[in-house]
Amino acid sequence: MNQQYQQKAYWRESAKLPDYTCLEESRATDVVVVGGGITGITAAYLLSQKGVRVTLVEAGELLSGTTGHTTAKITAQHGAIYDELIQHFGIEGARSFYDHNDHALEWIRQTVSQKKWDCNFEEQDAWIYSGTESSMQQLENEQKAYQKLDIPFRTASKLPFDIPCKGALVMPNQAQFHPVKYLAAMAEEIIAMGGRIHEHTKAADLQEDEDEIQIIMESGHALTCQHVIIASHFPFYDGLGLYFAKMKAERSYLLAGKWSAPDPGGMYLSIDNTVRSIRFFSYDGSRGIIVGGERHTTGQGVTTEHHVEALREFAHAQIGPVDFSYHWSAQDYTTLDKLPYIGAVSNRHPRVLVATGYRKWGMTQGTMAAHLLSERILGISTSSADLFDPSRFHADPALKKVISINADVAKHLVKGKIEEPPIKLEELPAGEGSHVKWNGQNIGAYRDDDGMVHAVDLTCTHLGCSVNWNKAEKSWDCPCHGSRFTVDGEVLNGPADKPLQVIHTVKEIAE
Repeated sequence: MNQQYQQKAYWRESAKLPDYTCLEESRATDVVVVGGGITGITAAYLLSQKGVRVTLVEAGELLSGTTGHTTAKITAQHGAIYDELIQHFGIEGARSFYDHNDHALEWIRQTVSQKKWDCNFEEQDAWIYSGTESSMQQLENEQKAYQKLDIPFRTASKLPFDIPCKGALVMPNQAQFHPVKYLAAMAEEIIAMGGRIHEHTKAADLQEDEDEIQIIMESGHALTCQHVIIASHFPFYDGLGLYFAKMKAERSYLLAGKWSAPDPGGMYLSIDNTVRSIRFFSYDGSRGIIVGGERHTTGQGVTTEHHVEALREFAHAQIGPVDFSYHWSAQDYTTLDKLPYIGAVSNRHPRVLVATGYRKWGMTQGTMAAHLLSERILGISTSSADLFDPSRFHADPALKKVISINADVAKHLVKGKIEEPPIKLEELPAGEGSHVKWNGQNIGAYRDDDGMVHAVDLTCTHLGCSVNWNKAEKSWDCPCHGSRFTVDGEVLNGPADKPLQVIHTVKEIAE
């Protein structure tokens, strides 16, 4: 693979994290938190402050998932969302969503100030802008929604770049930070308060009876508890909540590098069909710029190189010359009605709690979820619980989304079964992966730089769609529900919980 497209996530590479041990014994605790991102760490922190015994387990390394690959904006402005929320949840529901996100921002602001955590926290205004006439009506409707909800704002007619702008809506006094430094400091305090954190500890199963819940790890060790928070991006345990049919998985891309021109400040997001995100940040003692966008359904679309180059060309043409030293991608999930799922995983399992579906806005929504779930465990009732209840269903727009998502699944399920591989196995170059023909079978193969072949069955272990090769990230991605696998078939992202079948050992197939 071309070296320039290998992932380099700035947040992960610019912060040193301690190593945490894996779980090496079975034991009891009060609450198990599954997932080492912003929701899991914040929930563990809040519960530990109240004297609750908490054990957090992470399948890989702490902050190695979406939280480590975010744009790191802390804001209640999540694109042009409030007009749509008013239509589907009314004034009260839309205002509640804003209040929860605003509270999350304020809590982060106060916590960083009180604890004096070094995490590059900065106050910034958040902008959404229209670059075309076709999206101006949406911007105007959003401004009316701000007025109805009494959300502070100002308007602008241009941006501090040469980017076409027909109008902009600005939410003042929002923020940004270094998410890994912030959460690493929080993790240290969890340990200091008696909490436990285990990396490389993958939750494999959940068993529940009237008295207790057991979380069983791949290693066979188990944690016994009274409550579980599943904050693993996609729930490892579904509980008949059918999350694969209620969320859409998307990938998006980010570039980061040094910014040598004057810093105009602000965090910018276009609401046009071609979405672009721009913000500035502290970068190795100077200033840097992050440019994001190019979202697409996981496992579908053109190559990663195309998306990265599109962002690079946009930045050079409309912002200025930037030497992008970092480039990475992230996977995010969007729910049917665009509100996150926060609450019991299903009506049958009230003590098994889940938080997912942040629609790319995990810093505020993940913090919001941590507060709601920790309050639920502590017995603190909230009037907004129903708004985020994972079992909710609003026929408009949810029914249309269900039909659309599942029609797309059906299309790719059939397509993957009838398409012929483009090449034979012996034609596969070193450093490349592809659907290939081998011994009369259609298989997935990756030939590493040493010439050894890693071959897997193409059938996703979730519901049987055929996975596609992701060249830049060297992974097999499912176009139906967003599951992702390593070259050796191990699960990277759910909903799949079983690895792809290995066709042959490397030695056998290479010969």
